This record gives sequence, structure tokens and C-alpha cells, in this order.
Amino acid sequence: MSRLYQQNRLDTAWLCRAVCVGLLGSLWVGCADSPARRLDDKAADLGFSRQVLKGKGFEHVVYIKRNTQDHPVLHVYLEGDGAPWIQHRWVAADPTPRRPMMLDLMSLDPYPSVYLGRPCYNGLAHRPPCQPGMWTEGRYSPAVIDAMAGVLGELLGMTGQRRVMLFGYSGGGALAMLLAERFPQTVAVVTIAGNLDTEAWTRHHGYSPLRTSLNPARRPPLAIRQLHLAGGDDRVVPPALLSSVLDRPGVQLRVIEGYDHRCCWRRIWPQILAEIGAWQTRPLRVPDTGSAHGRR
Repeated sequence: MSRLYQQNRLDTAWLCRAVCVGLLGSLWVGCADSPARRLDDKAADLGFSRQVLKGKGFEHVVYIKRNTQDHPVLHVYLEGDGAPWIQHRWVAADPTPRRPMMLDLMSLDPYPSVYLGRPCYNGLAHRPPCQPGMWTEGRYSPAVIDAMAGVLGELLGMTGQRRVMLFGYSGGGALAMLLAERFPQTVAVVTIAGNLDTEAWTRHHGYSPLRTSLNPARRPPLAIRQLHLAGGDDRVVPPALLSSVLDRPGVQLRVIEGYDHRCCWRRIWPQILAEIGAWQTRPLRVPDTGSAHGRR
């Protein structure tokens, strides 16, 4: 199938769905069962404040956790890819995750924390300049990273934190790695079932290549601490796909047997936060001592 044909099919599907959404109008936007509304309701129930910030031309929904202990490191939570496609055939009109993971994990974090939404997610997919490529083949594109980096810089200015630690789930793991390149004040990156080699991932599943996206596995090594958590039973991002990112300084892979792509990360998150707490007081960059691989 040619790339032009794929793009035409993508644009046609998007147009059809956009027309349907336009016909429904405010009924669809105000629907209490929409993914974006459910995300807002959940964040409100957890006591997070919602803001919409602009970064490099795109708007981003951000949830901020207040009343945490004072600390110079800001924890930034990055969600997975959500639902960019319907049945792997038709582009979704709203890619917002139907079952967000990172709000739950952030609720367990005692440190200053923010949930940084992607451009065009969380109910913003129909606001210009959003178009379907932003959550399909370009979900980790330079435009996405530029926009998120702009918002993260603004958040650091707003909160007063001098350092940052990035947490990414699934595709959010790729974003965490790519954002860490932009911020020398990054203390560490922690990923959960992270999609860290996007080319290996698309080949494994037989998906179309993410042609306009950056691949963390092909980026220069990050000389910072990294902890990559993987589920031994994960079929979405099998641990074997992470091999290309392991032979780098300060990198640790921890495979949790019995866990899969979603289950049961909340169960061990307080333990992980306690373990990495000591990292926040150590130097930002780690010496080039080789990688540390661990299984559990």
C-alpha cells in the first residue's frame, strides 16, 4: 500500500468522523461519557487542578497536584498513546485514553507532580492546528516534542522547581526519553511498559511505520539515570523490544513477572517512588560506568 494511499485513507476517515462530530455539535462535546470528560472528572475527584497551557502553537491540558511536600524536583507524568486508531483501521476523532494510567499513579506521589497532556489530546483534537497525523504516525514527532517541551518549560517557571523527573507509561515512555534530551535539569527517566524502540514495535505488530516520529532508540544516549519497568506478560510492548536501549550508561531494566501492559503497576508504585527518592538528591548526570540490567 503506497504512502499516498494510506494518507488519503487517513484524511478521508478523519473528514467523515469530523463531519459526524460537527453534526452532533455541542451534544457530543458535552457528553458526560466522553473520554476527555471522564478524565477531567477523575482528576477533579483526586483533587488535581486543571489548566490549559499553550506550547509551540498547540494547547495542552495539564493537571497539577497541589498540597505536596516542598521539593526542588518536579515529577512529570506522561500518559500512553490512548486510542489513536479504531480497530487498527480508522483514525479516531479523539485519541484521549479511555483508561488513563498516570492519573492513578500520580495520586500516590507525595512530591510536586504534574500530568502533562499531549497536543490534540484530552478533548482538544478539533482545535487548529490539530490534524490526525499528530496522534497517528507523528505521535512522537518533533512538532509534538517541541510543543510539550514549551509547556514543560512554562510549568517549571510556574512551580519554581529547579529539576525534573520524567515518568512515562507506554508511548509516554518514548515522550519521556525525547523530552529528557531537551532539559539538562532532568534527574532521571522512569518508564512503565515503555515503547522505547518504535521501529521494533511497529515491525513486531505489523503496524504502519511511524514515519514522522522520532525513535528514542536511535537518539544519542542520555547520561542520566533510567529505570525501565516492563511486564513479563506484556504482549503490547514485550520486554524483548527494549534491548536496543539497554546498553547505555545508568540504564536499568526491571522485568516484573506476572505483570502485563496494564496490570498491576499501581500495586508497586509507592515502592518505586520510595526507591527513586534518593536519586533526587544526587548529581544530575551519572558517570559512564556501563548499564545495569536487572530482573525481578
